[in-house]
Amino acid sequence: MTTSIAPLGDADIASVAALFGEPSRARILMALADGRSLPASVLAAEAGLSAPATSTQLTKLREAGLVYVEPSGRHRYYRLAGHEVAAVLEAMAQIAPAKPIRSLREGTRANALRTARTCYDHLAGRLGVSIMTYLLGQHALQATDGAAEPRRRTGDRLSAPVAHHPYQLGSNAPSVLERFGVDLAGLQNDETTRRPLMKFCMDWTEQQHHVAGRLGAAIRTSFASRGWTTQRSGQRVVRLTDTGRAALGALFELSDGISDVG
Repeated sequence: MTTSIAPLGDADIASVAALFGEPSRARILMALADGRSLPASVLAAEAGLSAPATSTQLTKLREAGLVYVEPSGRHRYYRLAGHEVAAVLEAMAQIAPAKPIRSLREGTRANALRTARTCYDHLAGRLGVSIMTYLLGQHALQATDGAAEPRRRTGDRLSAPVAHHPYQLGSNAPSVLERFGVDLAGLQNDETTRRPLMKFCMDWTEQQHHVAGRLGAAIRTSFASRGWTTQRSGQRVVRLTDTGRAALGALFELSDGISDVG
């Protein structure tokens, strides 16, 4: 007796979109968009919800496969299920209308978010695009289509990650990345993960490409460990320290918005 398998239809986008579309769930997801694991108490504060309401929303997100829960002792920590979820958040942020700014503090934070932030576990904003531009200019990366800058290509969708990135490692990649504190050979020989070495995102504020994948994550980690950047708990905004500003300024000319970040 043979068992027939029912054919599958189109992806049920609406059911997933509804999870992203509820305001409190969206705030929870955005709080996790930098790749960290956070307890429910912190997520409740981010979403402006009571503890029971936060638990209800987290259960829905977990059952839908958008977040994972990691028990640690008596506590439970939540994180995004993967970089694909973060990519959806970045893509939606690019096409979503901006919220009205009601105070100077909100305006300052909005500008800081566009200047330098995390996109899952890598750097984005003007800082992320400046790094990408520098890597191309120093032949650490090479565009396979001959373009000299990380601009949007024909066919790149504004609301999606770069599906087929037109870049490969350049001849100067090891030495240039060493200036950022990144051991390229170590990344290439890492057999503990199947995550791609390089991926690229369409930055939602700059509408240019920035580096993602294991390479992007390694650059962000190195910047933080060297004291070049700082990041407050619960925020995606990344700030350059005086040390970082001097170090990067010696390597490449920072854009006005980045050089002014405190």
